[in-house]
Amino acid sequence: MDVDLEGIIQYIKQGNENGVQTQLQEFNKEFAQCFFFDAEERDRRKQRRLEEFKKNKVRDYTDSDSDYDEYDQEDRDLILRQNLALVLLRFIRTGVKSRVLRVSLRTLRILSRDKKVLGPFVTDGALLTLSKLAGLTTCDASEEASDPDADFYDNILVSLAEAKVLQCRANEYDGDMDATDQNEEGCTIDEDAKSDISNATSGDLDSISWLGSQRTSINEMHRGSINHKMLERGRKDRRESKMEMGEEEQEEGDSGEEAQRKEALKVLCNVVYNSTWAQERFSALRLMCGLIERLSSSVSCSSPSSVQFYELRLMFLITALRPELRTQLQQEGGVSILTAALENSLEVQWTDQYVCVLGPTTPPISLEASQRIIEVLKTLFNITCGTHRQEPSEDNAALYRHLVALLRVCLMRKCILPDDIYELQGHTVNLLSALPLQCLDVLLMVPVEPGSQQCQGVNMDCVHTLVLFMERRLDSGDKIKEKLTPILNLLTESCRAHRETRHYIRKHILPPLRDATHRPEEGSTVKSRLIRLMTHLDTDVKHCAADFLFVLCKENVSRFVKYTGYGNAAGLLASRGLLGGPSCRAPTTDGQYSSDSDSDTEEYRQVKDRINLVTGRVETEQPDPMEGMTEEEKEEEAKRLIMLFNKLSRGGIHAMTVDTEGRLVPMTGMRENSLPEERESESENDREAEEGEKN
Repeated sequence: MDVDLEGIIQYIKQGNENGVQTQLQEFNKEFAQCFFFDAEERDRRKQRRLEEFKKNKVRDYTDSDSDYDEYDQEDRDLILRQNLALVLLRFIRTGVKSRVLRVSLRTLRILSRDKKVLGPFVTDGALLTLSKLAGLTTCDASEEASDPDADFYDNILVSLAEAKVLQCRANEYDGDMDATDQNEEGCTIDEDAKSDISNATSGDLDSISWLGSQRTSINEMHRGSINHKMLERGRKDRRESKMEMGEEEQEEGDSGEEAQRKEALKVLCNVVYNSTWAQERFSALRLMCGLIERLSSSVSCSSPSSVQFYELRLMFLITALRPELRTQLQQEGGVSILTAALENSLEVQWTDQYVCVLGPTTPPISLEASQRIIEVLKTLFNITCGTHRQEPSEDNAALYRHLVALLRVCLMRKCILPDDIYELQGHTVNLLSALPLQCLDVLLMVPVEPGSQQCQGVNMDCVHTLVLFMERRLDSGDKIKEKLTPILNLLTESCRAHRETRHYIRKHILPPLRDATHRPEEGSTVKSRLIRLMTHLDTDVKHCAADFLFVLCKENVSRFVKYTGYGNAAGLLASRGLLGGPSCRAPTTDGQYSSDSDSDTEEYRQVKDRINLVTGRVETEQPDPMEGMTEEEKEEEAKRLIMLFNKLSRGGIHAMTVDTEGRLVPMTGMRENSLPEERESESENDREAEEGEKN
């Protein structure tokens, strides 16, 4: 890590902000794309070891000293990063110039990506300072001084000098291998040095840079450095890679205050994402109130600023990680605020209460707007995920219907980049599956236009888009549970509630049967792939696919078995107690099903009598296994089967049958029909067991 921390501190003490800015700009340029300092160095070291192993075939133990050197350098870099963060957080409280402040915040953003450096960031003073610069609060950091403290910087310089001395002593003793005593003493001092470094790595900065001057925050910093969770780490922020101009050029167009707030929000996003302690303090300091107020004011502007994306990103992170803040946002009108932000980003034009203008001339959603919309959808999902089965009030129902009308636009509008369309639709489906079911009728409240998909006079463009989205998720093949279950659940509930939707999807997925020579799960059609999922290892995936097809069959067992085969359908039928016969219907169904009949095609009627209901296809005729057997041989075969059933029963495996209500029950009468020779064998076994107990 090439950073002159001592030089930066000297510039700060001298009041030379230009020198500080120059040093930090060099650091930012070198590490702008660095997200995991230690991980990247570790990967390089592993690659060198692999190349060395391939060259020498056997690991040479003499290389272990170089490994220790690499670890020492890595730990020294960690100490420098921790102290640099500490110095800059103190420095930005002194009222520095705008440009120097932006450079300092950018350095802090880079440092906050490293979980081991989070200690200085998670104190109340640091969080309040960053929040004030982000515009979330007007409170000053009260726990530390707001003016430069020469002793504070001198203490850090002294500690760095001591660390250098320890490192030099360790190197001297490691290099002097002639005298045994010196070698042993060098090893001891080397261990002491490593112990100091280890303390710094664990988050205890007191012995390295604070020298007892900041003991009130050590515990907070320690907790912040070792507690980090929670969301799965994803890819780098896609906005930076998709923008045509670089980050530096983009921010040249921002005002000084906007650029400052943006950088501070980025730092807060990193800290909250990586530290559970920061999440707790964010809640305790009531910073959510300032974030809600700030977002509410930015939504009211005619054109959203570039800062709004990071406000939305921070709101998504904190609501995903802290349940109480999720509830707070919902109670303080978060749904209406975020709905307004969504409407503002989409720039919609209304033609009716729940109908927006959508046509071939509608421009695609811009890159910046699509990213803001995605953050809005994710946050809305966080605060509405418990409302699916609830009965909303009249006001809430109107608000949710207004939101669903906007979500229809999210499904139908194009984006500049194709990948953004798919991602936007995915988050839209997740949110639709979380909203109250009775509010989703807005998706169908659109007049039928020339060229649109329709069924029974109802516009099916939105439903058609959802079906195509489901097919694409089926084709992807990875993360099936996460990607496929939301859309399957949404389509299932929509088909159960709206008969036009069910009729349209059924024609698309379950067309009339014509070819019965193949198993239902064979082939590449949507129906075949869904039937294959009915026997998936994951229970949720299996149930979602089976429920969807069952609802498409109007929850009629006979029709369900006809399209899927009894073997594939048995799991769902058993779980619902519908194994009693082909004419059963789900006893508690509340689906809005029409009375249309499922007429058979001429091709199906010709082979219907030869279809095996278990496999769902026409099977080749098999010879009668008892053909040519005499009556005595048939009787012997029957006796053998009875003995096998009874043997299984004694081992705890009971033969089962289906009662009149479709439930599996033990088969009775087998023991009564046991053969004389079998009873004699059982009696002998019982007598032997009794004699063994007596002995």
